[in-house]
Amino acid sequence: MKLSDSLQRAQSLGLARIDAQLLHLHALGRDPHDRAWLLANDRETLPADAAKRLEQSLQRRLAGEPLAYITGFKEFFGLKLQVDTRVLDPRPDTETLVEWALELLPPDSQARILDLGTGSGAVALALQNERPSCQVVAVDASADALAVAQANANRLNLPVKCVLSHWMDQIEGPFQLMVSNPPYVADTDPHLAALTHEPLQALTSGPDGLDDLRQIVAQAPSRLAPGGWLLLEHGWDQAPAVQTLLRDAGFKQVQSRKDLAGIERCSGGIWPDESVLLAPQL
Repeated sequence: MKLSDSLQRAQSLGLARIDAQLLHLHALGRDPHDRAWLLANDRETLPADAAKRLEQSLQRRLAGEPLAYITGFKEFFGLKLQVDTRVLDPRPDTETLVEWALELLPPDSQARILDLGTGSGAVALALQNERPSCQVVAVDASADALAVAQANANRLNLPVKCVLSHWMDQIEGPFQLMVSNPPYVADTDPHLAALTHEPLQALTSGPDGLDDLRQIVAQAPSRLAPGGWLLLEHGWDQAPAVQTLLRDAGFKQVQSRKDLAGIERCSGGIWPDESVLLAPQL
């Protein structure tokens, strides 16, 4: 079968064009950025061994498995991360959290940064890569997830320190910046049915999805440096509730940031003090 016919078949089965292209490149052992090659050579015949690999991948994708788990990698903020079923598939929306953090960190910053619930290490590694003089600590309660983060740090040669801890139980401050993309889906959310391939413990957080966010906000003040920021990713409709949590805990300059879809995706605030160690750049 010619590549063009195989690509057309994949799309006729219900795959998005980009997914079909990436699965073909994966089956052919080519770089995911080689989409131009794929288009230029679409009259070539798909080799038998690649066709077999492709068919297996197609069936997995059609069953709802994330593309990143099939290919084993996901790009996030310019970094190629290794991912599997031990961690969540990193979402582009989470880059909103990284961008906000980078606005608060001058290029030569030596701040201590804590990434809570690091998973694959996506946020911690992106911050370490963009701000090499900072000291980044990545925390996760899952030893399996932490192993993925550590492997990514080693492969990318980024000096992120990985620590096994349930949120900040094993963590001592002070930190000038804390970031987190914690579980925030309600236990009974109907959308969970479409996320069965991803680790449930990294998704759900109590009846309203706020249990872990409450714990982080409660623990943060004792480990934040005066003038330090706490930035949190949350669900599409949770910004008002998270802002309330932050204000009730004593945070100031509480605000939210929108993702590319215009949804308030992250909320944060500064821990007050007269001598601000990390000046806001708003």
